[in-house]
Amino acid sequence: MKTRILALLCLLTGLIFMIIDNRTSFPPQMIAKALIMPWLMIIFILNLRHDKNRLHLFMFAGLFFSWIGDVLLEFTEFNEFMFIAGLAGFLLAHVMYLITFFSTPGKNAILGRRFYLLIPILVFGLAFIFIVYKDLGEMRLPVIIYAIVMLIMLSASVNRIGKVNRTSFLMVLTGAILFVISDSGIAINRFIHPFGFSTVLIMSTYIIAQLLITVGYVRQFREKEV
Repeated sequence: MKTRILALLCLLTGLIFMIIDNRTSFPPQMIAKALIMPWLMIIFILNLRHDKNRLHLFMFAGLFFSWIGDVLLEFTEFNEFMFIAGLAGFLLAHVMYLITFFSTPGKNAILGRRFYLLIPILVFGLAFIFIVYKDLGEMRLPVIIYAIVMLIMLSASVNRIGKVNRTSFLMVLTGAILFVISDSGIAINRFIHPFGFSTVLIMSTYIIAQLLITVGYVRQFREKEV
């Protein structure tokens, strides 16, 4: 029950941010965005605080670095360097997630007979880089590195198939896909062509992604959340 309430609070906070973004002064929208990830951190702590598993540390670090990325990106309008710093935060979040997912005990799927599951990810990655490459300028190398790490994270979520229960697998996989969609939206909006309702698309997919990844990971260890 507590998990459901906290999940709703996370979604509500995200909705408030999307509504007031660019419509109000800096502090309110900053506070709203800074509160999104803490709800998920509380979900994580409440459900897994008694479990002694080193993977929990990496997973929680992913949530923490995501929060850092959220906060730093809000300062981009004041200092362009904050965009790079924010990307670094999300890059570290992806690294923490991919370590967590790849380290899930069990037989690896994408390194065995199910390697074909990587084909859609590779196709998407090549298409994405082809689309944004010429418009990246001096950000070319950082963005390509980020995209590679992001897609490895997605591949790691696919690799959990057969290692965890179906609910946990599907929730984390869906979350990873939405995370990639959100990050791709940021790249297109910033480097190629700004588009209407970009905040709604980017933030809605991002918030749902993080919620699914968090609750999906908890479901790997808890059939019923607190």
